[in-house]
Amino acid sequence: MEYMTVREAAKKWEVSVRLIQRLCAEGRIDGASKSGNAWVIPAGTVKPQDPRRKKEETVYGNPVFPNLMPLMNTAFVPGKCLEYIHGMKKGPKKDIAVAEYHYFSGHPNEAAQETEMYLTCTDPELRLSACLIYAYSNLSIGQIQQARYGLEEIKNTLKADTERTPHARSIEGFISAAAAVLLHLPLPEELPDTREFMPLLPIGLRAFALYVQAHYLYLQKKYEHSIGIIESALTMGADQYPIPAIYLHLAAVMDYMSLKQPDKAEEHLLAAWELARPDDLIEGFGEHHGLLGGMLEAVIKQKWPEDFKRIIAITYEFSSGWRKIHNPVTGHNVADDLTTTEFATAMLAARNWTNPEIAEHMNISVNTVKHHISQAMKKLHIDNRKDLKKYMLK
Repeated sequence: MEYMTVREAAKKWEVSVRLIQRLCAEGRIDGASKSGNAWVIPAGTVKPQDPRRKKEETVYGNPVFPNLMPLMNTAFVPGKCLEYIHGMKKGPKKDIAVAEYHYFSGHPNEAAQETEMYLTCTDPELRLSACLIYAYSNLSIGQIQQARYGLEEIKNTLKADTERTPHARSIEGFISAAAAVLLHLPLPEELPDTREFMPLLPIGLRAFALYVQAHYLYLQKKYEHSIGIIESALTMGADQYPIPAIYLHLAAVMDYMSLKQPDKAEEHLLAAWELARPDDLIEGFGEHHGLLGGMLEAVIKQKWPEDFKRIIAITYEFSSGWRKIHNPVTGHNVADDLTTTEFATAMLAARNWTNPEIAEHMNISVNTVKHHISQAMKKLHIDNRKDLKKYMLK
């Protein structure tokens, strides 16, 4: 592991050497340790929060989300994710961060195994984090019963919390919305108002909550409103938190493709890719493939073909489990036997793109577009192009 000296940390974080030494002595810098008489700090360590902002770290005296999705809530430097995790103190929080990394880097088996021991943890933040990761990981490995168990445990945990403090309500709102919206399921009737819980979330979790809100608006076809939330979130600091920022950029791709603005969609896709690729955080690209309107085929496949293959493998695994949860609950019949290219072209056709527009966008011939759409319609047993909408993601 690479380390930096106290002086190097002070220069990087633009604070005094004396302050860094004091923070190390107080144990406020993750991974800092003594080497002889001097302190050394893991190179990927994030600057500690200003102690003058202590009031923002608590709500009615309670610590705000110290164990809820810790990696998602970290502003690590792209390319230094694993260094940051290795520098964390051993314990449950680090274990959850490791599980998050494995999930977001497309290794659901490892993520599911690492979270299983925390599904009944007494700490509600650790338990809810574990349940969320466990549920989505099991979707990807085809363990639908385990995925349903994880989602059910989220409901049970939230119901069991009788304190109803602002802190507890914020956790409820964040986890409930994330669990439902990403599966395109109806929101819980008792979901707290976003205006109630959003301001209480720390920046990283708030950024992901804004992605969830933007995704929900996308499903309602309020694309401009969704984009407004995304752009505001990124402008106000969400881009410093790689995992939420990746998902925000991907939601922007979905919106801009729905508005037939592929140039802007490509900008956001490449921004997401720039954040994701240094740490191999490719899971979100696979999860969103069907909503990205052929953008992965148009951009990633051309320049990064091996990465594209891995993303498509994630797409097949995740989407298969996703449909087994989504279709029975909603009564929808999202297509499950199309190739990813057939799905992408059919998705664009369902959004009223013409064959020449699809061909130009995906860098393929018009005849190839016709073939993919024809194959999709044949598999779906439909004769009318307009009927594709019944089988595509909203």
